[in-house]
Amino acid sequence: MNLIELTQEQAAPRITALLSVHESRSLEFKRVSGKMVGKALETICAFANTEGGILALGVADEKHVTGVERFFGVQENPEALDDLTRKVRTHFHPPIDAIRFVRLPCRLRNGSDGHLVLVQVLKSDKVHSIVDDGTWTRLDASNREMTAAEITELSYRRGVRSAESELVDVPLALLETETWRSFVAARGLKSGTFAEQLQKIGLASKVGSEVQPTRAAVLLFAEEPSGLLAAHGSRADIRLMVYDGKHIVPGATPNLRKTPKTIRGPLIDLIDAAVKAVLGELAQGLTLSGSGFKTKHIYPERVVKEAIVNAVIHRDYRLNRDIFVRLFDDRIEVESPGVFPGNITPANVDKAGSKARNPLVAQNLREFPIAPNIDAGEGVKMMFAEMASAKLYPPQYRQNTEAAVESVTVTLLNLERPTVWDEVSHWIDMHGEIANRQLREITGLDTLEASRMLRTWVAQGVLVALPAASRQQAKYTKPIRSLEQADSLSNASDNELLESQKLL
Repeated sequence: MNLIELTQEQAAPRITALLSVHESRSLEFKRVSGKMVGKALETICAFANTEGGILALGVADEKHVTGVERFFGVQENPEALDDLTRKVRTHFHPPIDAIRFVRLPCRLRNGSDGHLVLVQVLKSDKVHSIVDDGTWTRLDASNREMTAAEITELSYRRGVRSAESELVDVPLALLETETWRSFVAARGLKSGTFAEQLQKIGLASKVGSEVQPTRAAVLLFAEEPSGLLAAHGSRADIRLMVYDGKHIVPGATPNLRKTPKTIRGPLIDLIDAAVKAVLGELAQGLTLSGSGFKTKHIYPERVVKEAIVNAVIHRDYRLNRDIFVRLFDDRIEVESPGVFPGNITPANVDKAGSKARNPLVAQNLREFPIAPNIDAGEGVKMMFAEMASAKLYPPQYRQNTEAAVESVTVTLLNLERPTVWDEVSHWIDMHGEIANRQLREITGLDTLEASRMLRTWVAQGVLVALPAASRQQAKYTKPIRSLEQADSLSNASDNELLESQKLL
């Protein structure tokens, strides 16, 4: 837990912002009283278990008073604040690390000098409970205790719990395959029976007198994992779809260039076969829809392989859906069931480092004679670097949370990136958006050429247009930032959430 003391000059804009925002999914106000401590702990727990947020202490809710009359300050009950800071350290299981307290000097409602305290809580990669007070989630502007089923679901989503470690009722004899023998020779396991060896490396456990394998063991060694896991409500195949054109055309006659291919097998073979099948399709080139010309796909092979490896290693194996690899005239999409684990997002996936949803799968895949992964946590960074070296657009990640089965899709665009893109991308990262005027300043282009370039980027999907009153006022941002803003605005009116982020 960090404690930061701001100067009056630093605090002034934050004090002003406090009076212009409302309680929301990510912001709550509380006066400091003896009764406040329990409710504040619930809010902190709820923020950590959802998307993070700010708890403003010493500020009354606007329903009761308005303007500076809301500023009671933490001086109203300093003992309660001390109690809260102490319990923040001791009353969460597991502890919440990403919390900071920021003290803001201000003029209180009675005209005296005092302080407000902002408690900033980041989204956690764990699931937190309050000792003797349950597990909480955040609603639009309040908290609710979670049910056991919701806690389990959140544990899976955050990657705290993984389906790979669950025992499944599959005969061990079906796993003692050539794939196992190749693995055990490379791993150097020599003593014990097959069942004992599986138990030794954490891929099986005893249930009564019977030894049952984990789901990871079935995925790694069974000849047909999906067939054996179907009774347990999950699948593990890859579907390769090659489309004619740049979009999926729904209807009775889909625009598939050829019959979809289902790729099956133990994970080591599944990855190898999928990579070979995709690279084989790319090597042939694709005839562009509506023309007679062939387009050459120029993605680095390492990037294509890493996208498939990541989909296999990090997918959520409790979900009854295959991985989909879709080839279009201008891109590849790799869709993997499940959302990002922990606090990884599409916006930080290239910087956040690796969080393995399925550590048993990841650790044991690297033990095969020819490992598809080195398990160093640098794969996504490599993808961004390789695409940049090839002068291609960076990988585009999105979470599909509104679908019947949630998933993550990475898109690799078969489009050479203009050299100016790096500068535009950096500008958006720094400022959130870009307009025609800023693009002209960066590139020296005239107004019409800058507009054409912006329209091209929108058509290619690497920029999206923000709502604007007129074409002259149009601004643009990256799809990831646009989705984050949409998510924020769906939970708060009048830009409450976006404004609340100016508090810290």
